[in-house]
Amino acid sequence: MSFDCMTSRRSFLKSSVAGGAAAAAVLRLPAAWASDATSAPAKAGTTSRVALAAGDDRANIAFQSLEPFKKEIAAAIGNKRVVIKPNCVITTIPLSASHADNLEGILEFLQSIGKKNVVIAESPAGGSAMDGFTNFGYTKFVAKYGVKLVDLDKDEFEVVPCVDQKDFQPHPCRMAKTMMGPDNFIISAAKLKTHDLVGITLSLKNVVVGAALKDAPDKPMSGKRITHGGGTYGINYNLFVLSAKLHPDLAVIDGYEGMEGTGPVRGTPVDQKVCVASMDWLAADRVGAELMGVDFSKIGYLTYCAQAGDRGQGDLSKIEIVGPPIKDHAKTYQLPKQWDQITSWQKPVATA
Repeated sequence: MSFDCMTSRRSFLKSSVAGGAAAAAVLRLPAAWASDATSAPAKAGTTSRVALAAGDDRANIAFQSLEPFKKEIAAAIGNKRVVIKPNCVITTIPLSASHADNLEGILEFLQSIGKKNVVIAESPAGGSAMDGFTNFGYTKFVAKYGVKLVDLDKDEFEVVPCVDQKDFQPHPCRMAKTMMGPDNFIISAAKLKTHDLVGITLSLKNVVVGAALKDAPDKPMSGKRITHGGGTYGINYNLFVLSAKLHPDLAVIDGYEGMEGTGPVRGTPVDQKVCVASMDWLAADRVGAELMGVDFSKIGYLTYCAQAGDRGQGDLSKIEIVGPPIKDHAKTYQLPKQWDQITSWQKPVATA
């Protein structure tokens, strides 16, 4: 990707990024990124459907959460390859990772609608993907469902612009092609987790940061580090901008055992026994925040996406819940200690 389309620093950031409209105007993306009609599952004025399932069988509630969208999912996949993106983060900490039972429920569902061209793909923040697949029990799916396990750090890549808030200029960032190709159908197998930089991490962040390849001495372009934007403003802005191209086609958020406190790695478990699914990833993340007892308006990147109006439905009153009421299963998660810093994106950025 060429950076000729980038604006100068003077026009790059004229004021605060604290707001979706302001953030949308900051970086001029290539035409293909600026408007992706196929990427918007729901306009701001329309109603989206989110399924909520609860029970004592983790795989079963994942399957149940997908059942209401059986026809839509089958039609949307068509002949595309299905890419399941788990959330592994650190390959030695099971609580931080997508549970194998949740993936099994998704795979059973895909089998029930005749979809067999499936890969499980990941680029963990710490450790190798293959070690994570082994440690978390994903390798059994190769023989059982015929899936292919893919280490995204060995994938071909595309270069996209990300910002670092130290200079608010575009920097080249390597993103795995598998997560961006139009011939792939992306399922985000995320978890209900708090996050020490953005507050909560659900279906969108799992895809965007997972697509960013690891930094390496022999690679001239940054990956995961620069995606995190150097701080609160940068990471929220990057997640918002990249969501136009990098997002789930289907969100499945496992809340059977969530994580609170110092997420996304060092938090403590929350026994909740729920699973959320939707073809509108923003609506799914909105419901996820509600299940965690988190004020959605405090989560920068999701607020930007909701304000943009073309990412999905962020208005809870316009989201139809298929299944039990949210209030019957919502809990109040302990927030990260850095909450004041996490929510500082709401304050204006000082500019020269």
